Amino acid sequence: MNGQGAFTSGPTDDAGEVWKFAEFLQGLPVAVYTTNASGTIVFYNEAAADLWGVRPGPGEGRWCGSWRMWTSDGQPLAHDQCALALALSGRGDGRWEKAVIERPNGSRVPFAAYPTLLRRPSGAIYGAVNTLIDLTDQERAGAMGIRLAAIVESSSDAIISKNLDGVLTSWNRAAQSLFGYTAEEAIGKNVTMLIPSDRLDEETEIIGKIRRGESIKTYETIRQRKDHRFVPVSLTVSPVRDAGGRVIGASKIVRDISQRVESDRRMRLLLRELNHRVKNQYAVILSMIRETRKRSRDPEEFERLVRDRIMALSASHDLLVSDDWKGTTIFELLIAQLRPFAPEERVVISGPPIRVKPNVVQHLGIAFHELAANSAMFGILSQPTGDVKVEWKSMRASDGAERFQLTWTESGAPAPVTAGEKGFGTVVLRRVVPEALGGVGSFEFGTEGVVWQLDAPLDEIVADPEDDRPTREF
Repeated sequence: MNGQGAFTSGPTDDAGEVWKFAEFLQGLPVAVYTTNASGTIVFYNEAAADLWGVRPGPGEGRWCGSWRMWTSDGQPLAHDQCALALALSGRGDGRWEKAVIERPNGSRVPFAAYPTLLRRPSGAIYGAVNTLIDLTDQERAGAMGIRLAAIVESSSDAIISKNLDGVLTSWNRAAQSLFGYTAEEAIGKNVTMLIPSDRLDEETEIIGKIRRGESIKTYETIRQRKDHRFVPVSLTVSPVRDAGGRVIGASKIVRDISQRVESDRRMRLLLRELNHRVKNQYAVILSMIRETRKRSRDPEEFERLVRDRIMALSASHDLLVSDDWKGTTIFELLIAQLRPFAPEERVVISGPPIRVKPNVVQHLGIAFHELAANSAMFGILSQPTGDVKVEWKSMRASDGAERFQLTWTESGAPAPVTAGEKGFGTVVLRRVVPEALGGVGSFEFGTEGVVWQLDAPLDEIVADPEDDRPTREF
């Protein structure tokens, strides 16, 4: 035995045959050993010693130089049942797809064996050469491939691949869910079936970059489903290379971003709506300040009236926020403005459950505030008895148009009530609110209190029908 391999004695001519190939076999990167006709090892190369983890001495190794062996399913394998032993005994060609060598240190190595019998010109067998292929890397690659395949198949993102002609070569479950095509329908077809006609130039640019070995960073675009619907997606494209490093295709990760796009759209819509409403609030407040200043006797009264009216606007605004801007009912709006001025038992309310637009909440809310504040200071609510009756309805006018009508009536006072002053409230009720809602209004003082009527187009009042939440009945 020496650093270049190991040899044992055998018949002179047999050993001579082995010596002819020793230098050649020693230089091979795979494990190779030879035996005589009885299976005794007469030569092994360094690769074989490394694979076995041992170096058999002269006469120590028969059939195989390994310490122990196992079948691929984990059963012990005797050396006289190994591939070379089976070949020399004539019990088979001895070729195995896979077995396992155990080294003295306990590590195990999967391998495949390829024995070849050595024959004389007469046909007599005088030995064998066995080649052992270490399958560790192959098994590791196979396991990795299985894991990667499982990851691809279970991914929530569509993962597809195509060749350089754009023909689809793989298609996972998420791709079927996103685009509507099964793998059978998609594989073999051109990827352009997923691309809207006005975006086909994208594919030309992508293939050009892939041919140059470049990756495509994530970008957003539109793709087309089997049912012809368009879907917003983000794409990441990478080149696929063969074992020699040559680009042979591309892999794509496609993510459905419909929800994010819709969320962004809704956010922009909400911000525009918020901007619009804030400007409306500013306009109402400026008008309120201007009219209140004209009719206030002193700064203290001006401050009190402005503060009360801004608080009324705030109460209406709270309803908008709590209802997620989808519509407040007239009932909710009315109660919010009446609560500071009147006990519920003195207010009679009747009308269908109508949800109103945000603009209506702001203007009708300030109207209810002015009516309630005026009634508490000068009208029926300043008296010990009497009621406020608020009723509304929708109806069809003679011209076929649908109208909304609301009436505030004070009645039952034990004594005549005063009319109060014709200030900002009168302007709001007779002109500002009706005009803001595209309608007309009347505001009259009777002996028992105020009567206010509003008549406006129904479509200026009612909120969009998308909100189908239950409305409180009364």
